Amino acid sequence: MNTNKYFDEVSVFNVIGNLMNNPSILDNKDKYDFIPEDFNSNFYMSIFGAINNLYVEGSNSISILDVENYLKDRPGAFNIYNANKGTEYLAKALHLANRSTFDYYYNRMRKMTVLREFAKVGANVKKYYDPDNIFNAQLKQEQEDWLMNSEISVIVNSLTSDIEETAYKFLTREGIETEHISTNLEDLILSFKETPDMGLPMYGALINSITRGMRLKKFYLVSAGTGMGKSRSMLANACYVSCSEIYDIEKNQWVKTGDPQPTSFFSTELELSEVQTMAIAFISGVNEEHILNFDYKEGEYERVIKAISILKNSKLNITEMPDFSLEDIETELRKHIREYNTTYLFFDYIHSSLKILEEVTKRTGGMKLREDQILFLISLRMKDLANQHGVFIMSGTQLVSNWGDSETPDQNLLRGARAIADKIDLGALIMPATPDDVKELQPILNKLGITPPTHYYSFYKNRRGKFKSVRLWCHGNLGICRLDPVFLTDHQYNFIPIDNLVIEVEDEETEFQPTNFEDVELKEAYERVF
Repeated sequence: MNTNKYFDEVSVFNVIGNLMNNPSILDNKDKYDFIPEDFNSNFYMSIFGAINNLYVEGSNSISILDVENYLKDRPGAFNIYNANKGTEYLAKALHLANRSTFDYYYNRMRKMTVLREFAKVGANVKKYYDPDNIFNAQLKQEQEDWLMNSEISVIVNSLTSDIEETAYKFLTREGIETEHISTNLEDLILSFKETPDMGLPMYGALINSITRGMRLKKFYLVSAGTGMGKSRSMLANACYVSCSEIYDIEKNQWVKTGDPQPTSFFSTELELSEVQTMAIAFISGVNEEHILNFDYKEGEYERVIKAISILKNSKLNITEMPDFSLEDIETELRKHIREYNTTYLFFDYIHSSLKILEEVTKRTGGMKLREDQILFLISLRMKDLANQHGVFIMSGTQLVSNWGDSETPDQNLLRGARAIADKIDLGALIMPATPDDVKELQPILNKLGITPPTHYYSFYKNRRGKFKSVRLWCHGNLGICRLDPVFLTDHQYNFIPIDNLVIEVEDEETEFQPTNFEDVELKEAYERVF
């Protein structure tokens, strides 16, 4: 296709004359954003380049002689200038340039640039503007009016839509289907009789009444400030769904959690050994400090040994990802789903990385995305994977530095990207219970006869759940990675009655595999347990 027909010499002529008379126009980059493609030939580009560079070097007004002296140092460009009678061209441009009509000619020049560039990639530009039309005067006028009155963004969007519509015909649209609203309605309603819309239970009382458990095809986001227990609570849920038992401190006995499910925990900051000691602490109910210092109270050592056996028989895999790209995230999650039949995936936690920044810069041809855009892309991919593979995914983010100042903690506290909340099915923040909180809660604490909470979950999004903009108050013991919910309020500390939904899971009897211990003391402790 001949794209030169989408070039308006009169517009360029006026623009060049005005730039020579008023080169300060180049300072207004928000309004006038010139690119080399605007000038479409070496002749015009050479003149524009001379004007632009002379102004950058300090010239406040530019004469024909200035342009020619500049081009003389560039023989190739100067020969093109002379061959096109550059002196005569610039003299006319300077004489006829009209500052009052500059915006009109500038916009027309840019619109022609858009048409040329889209024509180069095969877009049907003449559908909107056809300079070759000499037979249909009405259409020609309509197209001329459309071009004159349309913003550049409208022209770009119109041409882009045509290309996308063509591409849509040939793209594989995995998981995209269109059905009538009434499709299988009866079956849908009856399916809830057999299997209500519930997932496997999360750790803690009351929390499943809010979340309806860890539901497949859902993406949950639990965020917190540094040191508030984000990683620990996430790992607790990973262990709870992948292991067969945990130690109940209140009952002083081991309790069944259900049939272990294939689970994966992706750590972006913690090393394997750090994840392991936290997991042992959660399963055994033994403070991690006791484990790290090898300083146990009575009965704790035996509980740690049993926790090791439970973890050995668990279905939990740990992947360390200290530096990752978008491709790494997708590849690793798909690998675990495919090779380990993983159904429950925990990614600790969403943040930008050097590898992602390099990847995005390369993919976009040097264009840099903001952190919020990158985090949104990660969350978008995770939600897509949850839907495509029918799995549950949980992740988290850090909070903004002033998170403690918020009276109604919600998605506005997510560091880097509030837009992440657009793609999630459940969003919560883990917050500390402040002295002011405890003071406001005192009437409830007196009535329930319980000690003050240490933390709370602030639920700001809950698809298919009736509880949102609420606080689930907890007794926290981060040494054993546990947040135990005790009661629910709104943000104004009004008590909200809530039943403790117990999700029962059929489990299979777990037979512990023989364990070989070289350490005699460890072996004896193991034998005392089993």
